[in-house]
Amino acid sequence: MTRPVFLSDGLSADPAGLEAGARARLGGDEGRHAAQVRRIGAGERIDVVDGRGRRLVCEVVGASKTGLDLVVASAVDEAGPAVRTVLVQALAKGGHDEQAVDACTQIGVGAVVPWASERAVVRWSGPRALKGRAKWQGVARAAAKQARRAFVPEVGEPLDTRGLLGWVGRLVEAGGAALVCHEEAGAGIGSVLDGLRADSPGGRLPGRVAVVVGPEGGISPGESEALVGAGAALVGVGPTVLRSSTAGAVALALVLAAAGQYR
Repeated sequence: MTRPVFLSDGLSADPAGLEAGARARLGGDEGRHAAQVRRIGAGERIDVVDGRGRRLVCEVVGASKTGLDLVVASAVDEAGPAVRTVLVQALAKGGHDEQAVDACTQIGVGAVVPWASERAVVRWSGPRALKGRAKWQGVARAAAKQARRAFVPEVGEPLDTRGLLGWVGRLVEAGGAALVCHEEAGAGIGSVLDGLRADSPGGRLPGRVAVVVGPEGGISPGESEALVGAGAALVGVGPTVLRSSTAGAVALALVLAAAGQYR
């Protein structure tokens, strides 16, 4: 049975300073969840991660309603992926955008950027933007724990289309790639990824690859044209038309497979 994973938010010491043999207490929301909901007790083992690659394998030596007393069995700093991926997800109704964040976090996305596209029905403004971003971050945290990841994707500031165009331009200028999922694209994502690797001296993908997904109504023609002008590539993702909640996950899995992460 795999060890359950908890975030280090409620840990009594900085995870970076803990090594094998060190003692610590996991309290706060994470500790209470572990003790009261998961009913983890003495003699069991858990992983405590800081969301930035540090993983502590811990033995539980005591438990109470407020948390767990731990002894660190081992401490590992996990290396990040060779290709850092970003999901640029358009705001979508019905929780489809949150489903996309959940699935892509489980698959291994490195960061998430909310996009207020022209055709998005959902709008974030003022306090709603803060609340929406916090909700997405909560989804990413929960999904990372479920997937036993030591890294938790950061949810960036929401961008409108003008902001996204600047973001894509800077990404491409720095040597990255932006792939826009589009049902009318002339090339499939597989052939575009092959082209990116062919253009690289080492036959590798760029160090940063962004996957851009539109809302339920799709990306407008003007946005598509502008994104291509900023350096992005339109890509098809399979023979069927996917929901906003699933297009990013499929594209991301193909990117990570091409990067060698699934081998």
